[in-house]
Amino acid sequence: MTTTTTPGLNGVDTESLFATREAVKQAPAAAAFTLRATNRWISGAHSRSTIDGFFGVGEEQRRPQAFVLDADHPAHLHGTDNGPMPVELVLHALASCIVAGVASVAAAKGIALTKVEAKVEGDIDLQGVLGLDDDVRNGFGDIRIAVDVEGDASPEELRRVVERSRARSAVYDVLTGRTPVSIEVTAA
Repeated sequence: MTTTTTPGLNGVDTESLFATREAVKQAPAAAAFTLRATNRWISGAHSRSTIDGFFGVGEEQRRPQAFVLDADHPAHLHGTDNGPMPVELVLHALASCIVAGVASVAAAKGIALTKVEAKVEGDIDLQGVLGLDDDVRNGFGDIRIAVDVEGDASPEELRRVVERSRARSAVYDVLTGRTPVSIEVTAA
């Protein structure tokens, strides 16, 4: 006999979500995670990242399989278009973090969702990246997110769910906060 477990509301296992929240409340050290990605250059602007293990819940964790992501630039930006540009991956990370948060927050509030879609746009001026103008920022000058959400709650409650997701989004925080980044170089 095979038993199939049906995911909770919106595909979120709220029992596990609340249990994790309570466990971390009781043992805050369990919340300390170190996430990793390894990126290797292939050719030109093409590189490949592997995301596999991480440290969390007090010990090293392994995934059943590694995630592999390619990044590149389009041909007119000296690439071969073997994957999205790294800045596009940032937009992907932001959109997917907001959407996952909306599903989780809604499930925790007992709201059944029928649609969540985030469209993200970012404006970038290549004069900075190309070293043509030191007064032009290298990264995005502006990022806009449009979230389309539908479910069994009022539009105002759905707006609050999206706002709560934004307020708790790790990727939003990384982009809008002041996360220190250090670079250590080993050169041979």
